[in-house]
This record gives sequence, C-alpha cells and structure tokens, in this order.
Amino acid sequence: MTRFLVCIRCALLAMTVVLALVPPAVAQQQRPLKIGLVTFLSGPGAATFGKASRGGAETLVAALNGSKVPPPYQQRGFGGTPLELVVIDEAGASTKQVTEYRNLVQKQQVDFVVGYISSANCLAVAPVADELQKLTIFFDCGSPRLFEENTYKHVFRTRATMVMDAVGAAMYLAETRPDLKSVAGINQNYAYGQDSWRDFEAALKVLRPEVEIVASHMPKFGAGQYGAEISALAQARPQVIHSSFWGSDLDSFLTQAKPRGLLRSSQLVLVAAEPHLDRLGGILPDGTILGARGPVGVFAPDNALSRWFKGAYRARLGGDPPYVAYSPVLAILGLKAAYEKAQAGNGGRQPSQEQIMAALKGSSFDTPAGRVDMALADGHQAVQGTVYGTTKTVKGEITMVNVKHYPVEKVQPPPGMTSGDWIRSGMKPSR
Repeated sequence: MTRFLVCIRCALLAMTVVLALVPPAVAQQQRPLKIGLVTFLSGPGAATFGKASRGGAETLVAALNGSKVPPPYQQRGFGGTPLELVVIDEAGASTKQVTEYRNLVQKQQVDFVVGYISSANCLAVAPVADELQKLTIFFDCGSPRLFEENTYKHVFRTRATMVMDAVGAAMYLAETRPDLKSVAGINQNYAYGQDSWRDFEAALKVLRPEVEIVASHMPKFGAGQYGAEISALAQARPQVIHSSFWGSDLDSFLTQAKPRGLLRSSQLVLVAAEPHLDRLGGILPDGTILGARGPVGVFAPDNALSRWFKGAYRARLGGDPPYVAYSPVLAILGLKAAYEKAQAGNGGRQPSQEQIMAALKGSSFDTPAGRVDMALADGHQAVQGTVYGTTKTVKGEITMVNVKHYPVEKVQPPPGMTSGDWIRSGMKPSR
C-alpha cells in the first residue's frame, strides 16, 4: 500500500509539472470563444430575416471550426481557438433586448456580441455595450443615426447603412424612368423606415426636383393590415411606390395590394425585399426595382469566398443565401481578421479586447460580398457600394435584369459629414 501511494504521488507530481509547462495561450485555446448571436427566431422577422442570418452564422462558424474556409480565413476558429455560438431571439421590444443583452454579457459571459436586424434595437443596445464594455458588432440594422448622433468605443457595424439603399434607389429610378413625375411611399414607422424614406425623398429631389411626392404613409411596425393605405395609394395614383418594408409586413402588403390592382398601376421600388424572392413568385410583378444593401444575395460578386459561401450555405440549408445570410458572415470575418491581427501583434498569445478593437477600427477585410472598409465613424462604421436591378420572371423564378452597380463614393457620405447634409448638398462623390 505504501508503494502504491508513492506511485500515485509521483504521477500527480509529474502531471503538475506537465501542466505548468503548457503555455498559457495553449491552455486558453481549450475553451471556445463564445459569440452571442442575436437575430429573429420568432415574430414577423423570423421567416425571411432571422432564419437566413442564423443559417449564415452557423454555416460560417462550423466551417471555421473545421478549417474549411478559403484564404485568408483558413486558420481554425479565431487564431486556432474554436468558436461557440450562443443564439438569442431578437423578437420583442427594445427594452427586452437590453435585458437579453445584459444576460448575454453578465450571465452567459460571451466574449463578443454579434447581431441585431432592427435599427431600434441597435440604438437601444449601443449605449449598454459601452456601459458593460463589451465588443459588439451590429450586422444589419441600417439607421445612420447610430454613429451620426453618438460616439461609441465598443460598438462597430460591419454593414453599410441604409443611406446607400436610399441613394442607390433614387439614382436607379432617375436613370431608368425619364418619364417620372410622381412618387409615393409606404414605410414602417420606426427608425429604419423613417430614415429610408427621408433619405430617398431627399436624394430624389436632388436628382429629379420636378418629381412630385403625392403621398407618404407610415404604418406601425408589424401592423399586418394595410387596407387604408392601399386605398389611399390607389387614389393618389403615383407612378412609383417606394417601400422599405421587410419581413411579414412586406408579405402582407404585397398579398393585400395585388388583388386590388395597386401592383399593376404603380411600379414598386423595394429596398429590402431581396430575402423574399424565393417566396414572392406569382405575387411580385415584373419591373419591380429591387436592392439588397450592397453586393450580396443575388448581387454577390463572383469571388472565391462568395463561391464557397454559396456552396456551404446550400449544403446546410438547401437554398441560395439571401442578403441577410451575409450579414453575420461579414461581422464574424471582420472580427476574425481583427482578432488574428491583434494576436500576431501580441506575440501569438490570445489578444485582449482592447487589442482586438484597435485592430478592427479602420480596418479593411475581404468577404463573400467583396472588400469591406471600416471608413466612417472614426473607423467603427463600414462602407460598401451597392447594386440595384429590375425583376423579371423566367420559368417561374424571379431573376434580375438591368443590374447597375454604384461605387461607395456615390452612395455614401465622406467622413465627418452626416448623410442628411451630404444628400442635401448634392451628393458629391465622397472620394
């Protein structure tokens, strides 16, 4: 028995020595980095936006953990450390999202937070991210107010704002409708819908000052019934109707408007409808002008990362990725690039959050949507060009024709200038 106890002590001593010799960076790599992912899992945004964004994130994280992403992202996880997603539902009021965010950070102790589709939620969560000092990347919410009205240290947005949606739509409409005389709008009554209509109307006045705005309707988000607005739009008889509707609001509006003839009498400009293409066959009329907030979805470029992502997404979810599937991909790849840059500058050791934020600020990185530049808001806000096209049904499927690309300098303000001031001053190229 004495000899047995001596052997046990020797084994424990040897194990202690071995563990002491393991470098801290290697020991830390045994624990996955936890990313809190926030998107719609229920409610009006889940079917078209939440499912695709979650699918995009899960597709990427699984591939990163398996070292299956093309260069420059071939290294496992973040700098060799695997990733774990903690998925939270974005449905509910902004006050609920603030509570959920605090739980992610304080109780679930995630390393990073990535997410948010609703602009109202981004505006509510941003100050809390700074309060809790947690690196947070917004991946979709479009309102330019986020950084135009405030400054945040721990908050970044890796998707361009909806300014390019509005300006690109106005440019495309001005170029393709020389006969244009009247326009109306129907947009959701919250930050994104208000900003989208405001900037589109302002840009159109610069480009075509003779065009008359004959109506503007702003029903509440999630209203579901649009009979009164459809009647008013039909009576106003605009040549074109602009809408930033998305999710179930867009589905409801189109299915209610079609039998009343509104979709035949007025051309639609839909700035957020690309994720709906696979479900709008037979409803969406040919000739609809459509965008996707940048070169994503049906407008994605033909590059190695884009080809890989489309194939991986199809294999996992059985369909082509819409634009919202790219949103978390841009965020996570931008975070990975910053993490590994900071790690290299830290002698190969796990970088601190401060080092990662410094590497992300003002950075540029490659994605399935092309190059992303963190060029606005002192390096916290991404910019990209955008793309618009016109729908045409071919063999029962909605395709895009007359596709036009607008470079970033034509659809984004320069640093230090608000989007409103830039549009009103004539939208001079920012570069």
